[in-house]
Amino acid sequence: MERDLSYLLNRPIAHRGLHNRDKGIYENTLSSFKKTLENDYLIEFDVHLTKDNKVVVIHDDNLKRLFNIDKKIKNLTLEELKSYQFPHTKDTIPTLQEVLDLVKGKVPIIIELKYDAKVGKLEKEVITLLQNYSGSVAVKSFRAKSIRYFKKHAPEVIRGQLLSDNRNIFYTLFFHLRIFYGRFSKPDFYSCHLKVINHPKICQLRENHLILGWTIKNKNDIKYAKEYCDNYIFEDGGKKC
Repeated sequence: MERDLSYLLNRPIAHRGLHNRDKGIYENTLSSFKKTLENDYLIEFDVHLTKDNKVVVIHDDNLKRLFNIDKKIKNLTLEELKSYQFPHTKDTIPTLQEVLDLVKGKVPIIIELKYDAKVGKLEKEVITLLQNYSGSVAVKSFRAKSIRYFKKHAPEVIRGQLLSDNRNIFYTLFFHLRIFYGRFSKPDFYSCHLKVINHPKICQLRENHLILGWTIKNKNDIKYAKEYCDNYIFEDGGKKC
């Protein structure tokens, strides 16, 4: 039976929510997601696992960039994480449950599974939280084993494989390996860096898979993405290009 991915196509996707640090709206916060809901875009965000196995929404595995504190997410409890507020805001790092309670199926969401824990730990917790969520949702990861875990334990969830750029020989190697492992993880879509969307293998994958391009930051990027992708993930100071 063909899987319905049409909800990933009808609107652009806001990268980590609609955020603008200069205006006090930080990435992956409830404020950024509220702004996204107001503009009716899809929401893409990242999740990590805390020391006490709570799923939290943040891109980095460390607080250094956002809070200037050199502490890893996996070494902190949820209570400890919640003690940090984003500068000049009331926002804290949200839990996945808080985001699900906010969105309530109003727009589709794409959850990027990060990879600083053993495969199965984060995935299991995310699956548990999604069991009572009725909105449209997809998951994605750079780690093929993570996508394969969802294929086995939550096959109903739409899943995507992330592919990065080919900036050096190691990234190029991982690029080809992830495509190869896709034979086993069976992703429904591929989410690809703009630098590789015109790669012959991506063009070949597009014959049978939906391709999402990231990250769009200007009108030239949009024009390029529309030629090679089915939809795009954008980031531009809180506004669609």
